Amino acid sequence: MYTAALMLLGSGELGREFAIAAKRLGCRMIACDRYANAPAMQVADAFEVFPMLDGAALRAAVEKHEPDVILPEIEAIDTATLAELENEGWRVAPSAKAVQLTMNRDGIRDFAATKLGLVTSRYRFAESRDEALAAAGEVGLPCVVKPVMSSSGKGQTTAKTAAEVGTAWDYAVEKMRGDRPRVIVEEFIKFDSEITLLTVSTKDGILFCAPVGHRQDAGDYRESWQPAALSEGALMSARHQARKVVEALGGHGIFGVEFFICGDKAIFSELSPRPHDTGMVTLISQFPNEFELHLRAILGLPIPAIELIGPSASAVILADRESDSFAFEGLAEALALGAPRNPVDLRIFAKPMTLQNRRMGVALARCASADDAVERAKAAASRVKIRYSV
Repeated sequence: MYTAALMLLGSGELGREFAIAAKRLGCRMIACDRYANAPAMQVADAFEVFPMLDGAALRAAVEKHEPDVILPEIEAIDTATLAELENEGWRVAPSAKAVQLTMNRDGIRDFAATKLGLVTSRYRFAESRDEALAAAGEVGLPCVVKPVMSSSGKGQTTAKTAAEVGTAWDYAVEKMRGDRPRVIVEEFIKFDSEITLLTVSTKDGILFCAPVGHRQDAGDYRESWQPAALSEGALMSARHQARKVVEALGGHGIFGVEFFICGDKAIFSELSPRPHDTGMVTLISQFPNEFELHLRAILGLPIPAIELIGPSASAVILADRESDSFAFEGLAEALALGAPRNPVDLRIFAKPMTLQNRRMGVALARCASADDAVERAKAAASRVKIRYSV
């Protein structure tokens, strides 16, 4: 009856788009998250509500639904249980090793720098305020302080003074996920740009999407665009490093590999073993999009040549307060900014609650240039208003 049964661990907006792609190819979707009515649950065949860090509940869900593939969609998951399940014969995509190493920034950074010799910034780890201050002294000021496990960049601060390092430690611990107060203190890189290189590991080898540029604010992305402009040397360096780390992690699927670009130099930053939030732009910029690529790679299906349709951008739609009673306005005004061959589109994530600075949707635009696409996407996002009920 079904192509495959797929279980999502985490059911946010990325999981929702993946679930839509999977349903189109006849898959059965089981969506899991810590709260009910999460975005992917609304398009899934079944769902389970439990904290992803609860290993016993995770195992119970797997044994109940018997998925062909388990797909982590968030950072905070009981990776030890995932590894146990994989050892028992359950399939984790891309692999339990990839998930274990990348769900914590300390794991992937040490693996990339020490084991693989990738180019990274100077960094140290800290498990107390005093250790954070000592680490900042070693890597130098300014520095970036962030929790080793968090969601969507939460808890990240750039500290310019020793006093700010202490404040940054407090903020990182407040916003961290997991059960250990550990942060990474890393050298502040004066980069030209930041990119995500969407790298697809398939049964037939490694594929690359055109680089995605992005702008962050407080550690979370605000706009992304494709293709990002960078030199041939920087692109080749990024591809070489991405291939090296993805092949070492193993498994099939898409990886969002992030780099700082400094001239012809690509400096490895982070990696996500799943579709990336900055890659939402591929919903309008390329075929297949990142969610379709992830699905096809996991299922071993043929992947056509990745076609860049045209310069495109995404811009997020943010909430400014907490509420469970709200509605969206201005969609017609936003969509009216589109033009023939240069469309504007929207994705409203259908999250049941707003929070301050929570992503509630994204505007997508395609134009003659990436710069123009960014401006149009931002304009479209600004026209979508969230109306809160009293």
